[in-house]
Amino acid sequence: MRSILTFMLVLLVTLSCKSQKVKANKGWENLLANGTQDWHTYGKAETGAAWTVEDGVLHFKPVADKAQRGDLATDKDYANFHLKLEWKVAKNANSGIMFNVLEDAKKYPQPYLTGPEMQVLDNDGHPDAKIFKHRAGDLYDLIPCSKETVKPAGEWNKAEIISNNGKLEFYLNGVKVVSTTMWDDAWNKMVAASKFKSMPDFGKFKSGKIVLQDHGDEVWFKNIMIKAL
Repeated sequence: MRSILTFMLVLLVTLSCKSQKVKANKGWENLLANGTQDWHTYGKAETGAAWTVEDGVLHFKPVADKAQRGDLATDKDYANFHLKLEWKVAKNANSGIMFNVLEDAKKYPQPYLTGPEMQVLDNDGHPDAKIFKHRAGDLYDLIPCSKETVKPAGEWNKAEIISNNGKLEFYLNGVKVVSTTMWDDAWNKMVAASKFKSMPDFGKFKSGKIVLQDHGDEVWFKNIMIKAL
């Protein structure tokens, strides 16, 4: 009798834990659940061979054939969202996480012509780290991190981008590092004073693709999760 009661207790605890896990994951979409099937090279129908997924880790490795390279875009568009992922870079590497990218490759040959970016960088080795607002976790060329929490090349960083009705927040390794409001007068003035001033549609769109940048350097991503807000 005691063994039956013990079994029932263990079963109830197990079911409770599973239920809590389901609730915790409710609304979240795993963008690597199908490897690269939910992604494609920006401006193309398929994903190039430079992007691969192994054991749940997305890896970009430059290849000689440029036709197999390019920025990686989600198949879906996202508006208000909470994106969380982990990234690491090789020594001296550069990449980025863009969002609200309008994919019209004829009008916008590069995703950075429309999409703001969270910088992904080896702060200790890449030349961009010497440029203000170009360091890891920055809202690239617009707002620097309030506090630098990035880890060295080869180590995993936890990043989050929350975009909700114009309010934008970046987190890096659990710390809020950027907070701003998009599309208001202050945003427009900030863009006009940046390198994007000659790009008339930069930062204008309220939905679009999530894009991971091919900057020619080796980079890894994992646990890419997104939730609509």
